[in-house]
Amino acid sequence: LSGLDPAQPYFQGTPIEVRLDKSDADFVDVIHTDSAPTIPNLGFGISPAIGHIDFYPNGGEQMPGCGKNPVSQIVDLDGIWEGTRDFVACNHLRSYKYYSDSIIYPDGFLGYPCASYDLFQSGNCFPCPEEGCPNMGHYADKFKDKIKKDFLKLYLNTGEARDFPLWRYKVTVTLSGRKKVKGYVNVALYGSDGNTRQYQITKGTLKPDNTYTAYIDAEVNVGKVTKVKFLWNNNWINPTFPKLGAATITVEVGQNR
Repeated sequence: LSGLDPAQPYFQGTPIEVRLDKSDADFVDVIHTDSAPTIPNLGFGISPAIGHIDFYPNGGEQMPGCGKNPVSQIVDLDGIWEGTRDFVACNHLRSYKYYSDSIIYPDGFLGYPCASYDLFQSGNCFPCPEEGCPNMGHYADKFKDKIKKDFLKLYLNTGEARDFPLWRYKVTVTLSGRKKVKGYVNVALYGSDGNTRQYQITKGTLKPDNTYTAYIDAEVNVGKVTKVKFLWNNNWINPTFPKLGAATITVEVGQNR
C-alpha cells in the first residue's frame, strides 16, 4: 500500500484506526511531500513516519519548482487547469507526479536512510548501506524483505520539473598547481549511459594539493563512469596566467558504493 502524501489536518496524531498506518497492509510505503505544519504553513501532508518505509524527498516540506511565481505556474505547460491546481497545492500533488515518474525509472528515486534531511544534504548518509537503498514510488516493495528497523526514514532530492529523478554522486577533487588562486571548479561526468552537465565542486580560494568534495544530484544515471571533465576559472583576467589542474578526481556512486 503506497501513501501519496497522506493528509495532515484531522489525521495527524490520531489513533491508527482512523489514519494510514503500517498495520494496514503487509508493506506500507509513504511519500511525504507537504509535511510542513498546517498552521501557519498550510502543509496538507502528515509529517511523522507511519509506514514500513517513509520517503521525504527534498526534506518532505517544500518541493523544488513549487516556489515559482503564480502567473508562470497557472499558465502551465500542462494547461491552465493543471497550473491553477498546482499553484494551490503544488507540494501536496508532487507525490503522485514522483510516483508516476518512478514507473518509468525503475532505478531512480533512491532513498538514503538518514536521521535528518540536513545530515543527508551534508553527505553523512552516503553511499547506500550494503543492503542497498529502496526506490521511492512504484518499486519500493522490492525492498520489503530488507527492512531491519521499526521505522525507516529515507531522504533524496528530485528535479524541479519532469523528469524528476536525480542520481547522487560524491565527487572528490585534489588540485595541482604552483600557487593558490581565487575562482571555481566545475566537473561533468561521462558514462556508458549518458553524460551530466557541469556541477560546481567548490568556489573561493583554490589551493594546490587541497582536496575538495561535493555531493551532486545529477539528472542522468551515467552508468559506468568513462571519463570526467574538469574545468576551472578564476573569473577575471590575471596577468600572471595561473595554471591549475586536477591531480586526482574520485567519483563514488551512491547506488552501488
